[in-house]
Amino acid sequence: MVHSRYPRCVDVAIVGSGPAGAAYARILSEQAPHATIAVFEAGPVVSDPPGAHVRNIADPVQRARAQRRSEGPWPHTAASPADPLDDYAADRERLVRPGTFLLPDGWRQPGEDGLPAAAMSSNAGGMAAHWTGACPRPGGSERIPLVPGLDRLLTEAERLLGVSAKVLADAPLAGEVRARLGAALDAGRPEDRRVQPMPLAVRRTADGRLVWSGSDVVFGEVTRTNPNFGLFDESVVTQVLLRDGAVRGVTVRDLTTGAEHEVAASSVVVAADSLRTPQLLHASGVRLPALGRYLNDQPQVVLAVRLRDVPAAPEADPADGGITAQSGVSWVPFTDDHPFHGQVMQLDASPVPIEGDPPAPGSIVGLGWFCAKDLQAGDRVAFSDTETDHHGLPALRIHYTLTARDHDNLRAAREAIVEAAHALGDVLDPEPLTFPPGASLHYQGTVRMGPADDGTSVCDPASRVWGVRGLHVAGNGVIPTATACNPTLTAVALAVAGARALAADLA
Repeated sequence: MVHSRYPRCVDVAIVGSGPAGAAYARILSEQAPHATIAVFEAGPVVSDPPGAHVRNIADPVQRARAQRRSEGPWPHTAASPADPLDDYAADRERLVRPGTFLLPDGWRQPGEDGLPAAAMSSNAGGMAAHWTGACPRPGGSERIPLVPGLDRLLTEAERLLGVSAKVLADAPLAGEVRARLGAALDAGRPEDRRVQPMPLAVRRTADGRLVWSGSDVVFGEVTRTNPNFGLFDESVVTQVLLRDGAVRGVTVRDLTTGAEHEVAASSVVVAADSLRTPQLLHASGVRLPALGRYLNDQPQVVLAVRLRDVPAAPEADPADGGITAQSGVSWVPFTDDHPFHGQVMQLDASPVPIEGDPPAPGSIVGLGWFCAKDLQAGDRVAFSDTETDHHGLPALRIHYTLTARDHDNLRAAREAIVEAAHALGDVLDPEPLTFPPGASLHYQGTVRMGPADDGTSVCDPASRVWGVRGLHVAGNGVIPTATACNPTLTAVALAVAGARALAADLA
């Protein structure tokens, strides 16, 4: 008899251990502690506790090893950069970040722009083990009007992620950066959309160290100590099992043995990511018209600046993780009149050689402006009927095109980022660099929510998939609006709403 490390039956099976999947486990542990929960993660555990941000690993060799193990079937070489900002603004089409891996093929179709920089992570905690921790609130048309109590949900998401706008707000040069940006950009903006410290999922310990949030913070002790909860890494869910229009469980492949097992479940939450969540639904026979459609990346431009006439600041403390100790992270919020979102943060070094005296610590900053995408149903992830990926699931085929409106917004973003850069100091790049599509890593919309099952959405406002009892989706893919701000906070807020509805069903 072959024994499995998995339970035979659970109340809730969660596919994916990123922040949205972790939020479901957390809320269910708090509000339905009797429910049995299994989280299945395709990648390995690379940090302690599981899902912790790799930046919190003090030993650079161990940190790099954790990143390599997150890079799925195509890990980078040992010589590849381990810092997310190393080589950040490289001018190449297939741009890739530490801890992630690119789609090997299918990322562009003939005559389209495609997503050449589309990347994923494969590890406990997902991309939240590698992210910048930026958690701004959406504003204007970014907000989702069909979700009741959105602001309360965002507040709860901030609790789960450990978000604070204060931790780095008093960095030595942060106030000067905000003052210069505000003087140039705040006129005409609503008070809550003026230049301000970026809300970050980070905390400072009593001894001064910065600790970055990953899914471990979202899970929290209440989940980790829940006797009815289990996290299973190196476990690929290959199918959601359905019968008579309802969930009955999942098929899981144990990557440590290659064996497949069925785990019965009355509810399944698919929280993989915006590419792999619709892939699993498609493989499971869920073929809603909107599945995989309205794929939303955020076109992005970047520029580097040397702050002029700044006061001397102390050297960075290595415990700070290097990128934000001096000048913090500043936020230029999205507005409908200026449909892009800006973040300004310290770079470890100048992207170009600087003559004369070396720059003051923290005086080299990078500006990144993200644009809201012009949503269209034709932007989609499709699935091959004949080819499979490395896990045997239908191979992904990306259809993606920048519209005339997108190009107009990119031109406006380039003008806006240059204006902001000149307000700060000496521009180091000859002109803004426009990143290749996919480089934002902020893919959304592929399992979007909607008010009705009318063919333009995959789930309802509580993230329940139309027409399949017990099936939920979670993550950035649920967001139905065109956003420019970092989407994680919104995705976790929507997961909170879905998890509360599921907890009520399990009561």
